[in-house]
Amino acid sequence: MERQTPIYLDHAATTCVRPEVLEAMLPYFSTWYGNASCTYGLGQASRDALEGARGAVAEVLRCRPREVVFTGGGTEADNLALVGVARALAERGRHIVTSAVEHHAVLHTARALSEEGWRVTVLPVDGDGRVDPADVDDAIEAGTVLVSVMHANNEVGTVQPVAEIGAACRRRGVLFHTDAVQTFGHLPTRVAELNCDLLSISAHKLYGPKGVGALYVRKGVRPAPIQHGGRQERGLRPSTENVAGIVGLGVAARLAAEEMESEIKRQSALRDGLIGRLLALPDVRLNGHPEHRLPNNVNVSAAGVEGEALNLRMGLAGIGTSTGSACTTGSPAPSHVLTAMGIEEPWLSGNLRLTLGRETRPEQLEAAARAYADIVAELRAASPNYRPGSPG
Repeated sequence: MERQTPIYLDHAATTCVRPEVLEAMLPYFSTWYGNASCTYGLGQASRDALEGARGAVAEVLRCRPREVVFTGGGTEADNLALVGVARALAERGRHIVTSAVEHHAVLHTARALSEEGWRVTVLPVDGDGRVDPADVDDAIEAGTVLVSVMHANNEVGTVQPVAEIGAACRRRGVLFHTDAVQTFGHLPTRVAELNCDLLSISAHKLYGPKGVGALYVRKGVRPAPIQHGGRQERGLRPSTENVAGIVGLGVAARLAAEEMESEIKRQSALRDGLIGRLLALPDVRLNGHPEHRLPNNVNVSAAGVEGEALNLRMGLAGIGTSTGSACTTGSPAPSHVLTAMGIEEPWLSGNLRLTLGRETRPEQLEAAARAYADIVAELRAASPNYRPGSPG
């Protein structure tokens, strides 16, 4: 049964595994299947491949290979950063600072820590979804042990001023973590330039396999492990390593870095063209910062429609889109990101996210824009509440 979506515009949710990545992974499922902790030849072949991938990720981050800790994905990396630092520095203080627009991998982890006795300050954002570095500085106090603000938002694409936030944390002697799941391989993520101490990434956002990610941990930072077992990954992630997946992450990172400059330029042009077409429609607005945004992200709201209905109709038309984070698909609650940005009805429930990828072509976006216009018009015609020109 054919299940492929003809026009895929949900690359922020996941990406396909590139042929080059799959080819590099395959031998480690069969020929070179050894446990990387074993000392004989088969195990050492796996160890060499694992360390090669570590070096590839470190090259993109411009860090030491030993500062890269492989995990089971971005969510696990976020959990290790927050819980690991909180537990390691509990005697120093029990205060954490984050933002209202973080991925739930951070927000729900912070909430869990609050239930265990840590205080959590959740910072507001402006109407474009950006955190003010001055707010971070003001929120830091004597007992603050960690600040966690994402590099770019997965829903609206807003890129945060993380270098300035990280600099404020350095001045105050507080560790800074950034969730770079949406930016690693898509925007420069050199850790020294971002002023971060910890940084989370995930393979499946950059044409690598699902179920593998990594956490950059700056030399001298020592989170407590959140799992217990062997000594793999310096004891921070005890478990037999997913060698094939880690190899895939390494290859995907290298290829993304090689193509990053040209893809930023190409996707930004396509993004801006699509935004222009959608905003030319009546009563449609852009969500997120108009300039400081991911090169592949388009998030718009149409008054007079329900985003979930619009998303479903786009899917039936053969166009894969979403209303926000894949982790919250199907939730009846409005987007916590849009809510934090102060967006109200009729825009709050009428949003749609379209995210581009390396395979996206202009003719696909033209078809998507036509479908969007037709479906919005049909949904509005069936709505008893929509009046043209009535919003703001």
